[in-house]
Amino acid sequence: MSSTKDIRSRITSVTNTQQITKAMKMVSAAKLSKAQAHITNMRPYAKQMKSLISRLINNPKVSHPFLEKKEKIENILLVVVSGDRGLCGGFNTTVNRFAETFLKENKKKYNSIDLFLIGKKSIDYFKAREIKSVDSVNNISKNLSYKIAVGVADKLMHFFKSGKYDEIHFVYNEFKSVISQERAVEKIFPIEYKNSEIDQTKILSDDYIFEPEVVKFLEELLVRHFTSQVYRCLSESVAAEYAARMTAMDSATNNANDMIHSLTLTYNKLRQANITKELMEIVSGAEAVK
Repeated sequence: MSSTKDIRSRITSVTNTQQITKAMKMVSAAKLSKAQAHITNMRPYAKQMKSLISRLINNPKVSHPFLEKKEKIENILLVVVSGDRGLCGGFNTTVNRFAETFLKENKKKYNSIDLFLIGKKSIDYFKAREIKSVDSVNNISKNLSYKIAVGVADKLMHFFKSGKYDEIHFVYNEFKSVISQERAVEKIFPIEYKNSEIDQTKILSDDYIFEPEVVKFLEELLVRHFTSQVYRCLSESVAAEYAARMTAMDSATNNANDMIHSLTLTYNKLRQANITKELMEIVSGAEAVK
């Protein structure tokens, strides 16, 4: 049985840990608020971008490699977005395991499936399993900016333009709420829109005049659109990571509080038992003297 000294030491240790988890929860909450602002602020931009592209893509005179669908999909690039740190529940495990399962289950379906890894946790995960990637990027969640998204988007556009891949998919955690983050799989190349996303009243007509010519305008628009999509996916992942970490640290803080309460009860019972034992020994000694 543990002594009162051992239990006191454990109470002190758990209390110190609780202070750390509480601080991490507060930091994650502050960073989550900032990440949510990024997502909210870019929505009007993304909406207007879709509106502009919808005026162009249904015109038979307009075409671009970024919009062309291949009849047979043989080569895929899977972009796996994780975090750079742990202590966020199953946040990193969710996307990493999905990507690993996707590779195993679709080996025969496609000629090749390559990985582009974003985040230290996904890099370490696949390195430990000796699964190679065509490229990797880390330290994004800590300092995410549009400039970083441009760098990632440029690399992905280079891969697609080279003709090596027929499709590029993103696997990431989508931010739903503070307590809910869902794994999302999204095809980002070739760029396409569902009919429900296109405003049919704003399809390009012959009355529009574009300067420069429409093809050059469309290319610039598609590059900006793709970059904003990459930035959105990364922002969603970062927000989801902070939300997951905040929830995990809140749970850890509550568990620490329960443990402190339990240890305190044990300590008081043991202390009371020791006092009772000492009193009995004193009384027994006094009786023996008589």
